[in-house]
Amino acid sequence: MALTPARRAAIPGGRIASAARGRVPHLRTLLRRLHLWLGLLLGLPFAVLALTGSALVFYIEIDRLLNPQIAAESSAPPPGWSSPVWDRALETARSTWPQAAGHFSFEATGRPGAIPARYYAPGGDHHHSDPLMLWFSPDGTQLLREARWGDYLMTFFYDVHRHLLAGETGNQIVGWLGFAFLVLLISGVVVWWPRGSWRKALALKRGAPPIRTLRDWHKLIGLASALFLLLLSLTGALLALPAEKEWLLAWLVTPMEPVPSPSSALPYGKQVPVATALAAAHSALPGARLAWIDVPGPGDGTFRIRAQVPGDPNHRFPYSYVFVDQYSGQVLAVHDARAGTSGNIASNWIRPLHDASVGGLATRILGVVIGLAPLLLFITGLLRWRLRRRAAALAPAHERTCA
Repeated sequence: MALTPARRAAIPGGRIASAARGRVPHLRTLLRRLHLWLGLLLGLPFAVLALTGSALVFYIEIDRLLNPQIAAESSAPPPGWSSPVWDRALETARSTWPQAAGHFSFEATGRPGAIPARYYAPGGDHHHSDPLMLWFSPDGTQLLREARWGDYLMTFFYDVHRHLLAGETGNQIVGWLGFAFLVLLISGVVVWWPRGSWRKALALKRGAPPIRTLRDWHKLIGLASALFLLLLSLTGALLALPAEKEWLLAWLVTPMEPVPSPSSALPYGKQVPVATALAAAHSALPGARLAWIDVPGPGDGTFRIRAQVPGDPNHRFPYSYVFVDQYSGQVLAVHDARAGTSGNIASNWIRPLHDASVGGLATRILGVVIGLAPLLLFITGLLRWRLRRRAAALAPAHERTCA
């Protein structure tokens, strides 16, 4: 005998199932509204951050194309641990700015050509000050170009992407926006998740009205890019919020081992040559690839040598350091990326996953393409919302006419 709705409701299990069915649509409706309004509010900043991120994937290559004076050709191999080029470049820098009391940072790109460098004024550091960007000839004897960070296109893109041109406050905003983007993306997937045919849920209906076509394109673009955008949003948020990153990794994995911050034994004396500091650092990290050389100014600062050890996924900004006393040339501390905690290892993967540098050219191209998705999602979502509002505004007038 078939059960009537009244009889079905009288069965305890039936009441539970009926109540559950009543709650699910209500929850999906709330999530749909949440996704809609988050998309309208955050869609444009999401698109801006993603587009600037796409440009930054090929930041170095684009900047070299825009500034041919630094595309210096050289038949000599790129300078490494034992090259005299570093001392020549430092001499050129100090003769150009004899009163400079800050520190110079030279990049070992591993490629022939100009030597990129940066100058940080006293009190400045790598995270909270804008350096003077420098490029030296391959032999270190000439200054090819100088430009203040933020005054040329690619660093402008970087500042928009990093903190929306709003300094440390903007950095916090970008970080928390990253977590908000996670909510936006997850709510979109949950709202789409099919309760029936997956084939229909994944279909692009041809010849459909514009409102349906926009919905289908929004859905398909979102699904194709969702996993990548989730990863980029999470890693971007963690890069922008280092304190929160350390807390989260300590909670989920293990506390991170901090990078040492030693000082030279004496605050005065004659600084040893860069070659001496490099030789000491190379002995402390044999087999590592040289990446950056930070040369301190007067005082108790140290040489900070940054290098990539096997297993470190970061090519340009690796996480192994050797600190060398600038007056004695003795190694004061070593931070080896291989010897860190599980939290350190997890942290080391955040940047290369975010900037798409892990995996080579194919991954970088994918990163550029995925960076276009938020703009397409914002446009399709906005147009569909406007069509729905227009249809809702016209419906009462049509009904009155028919009456």
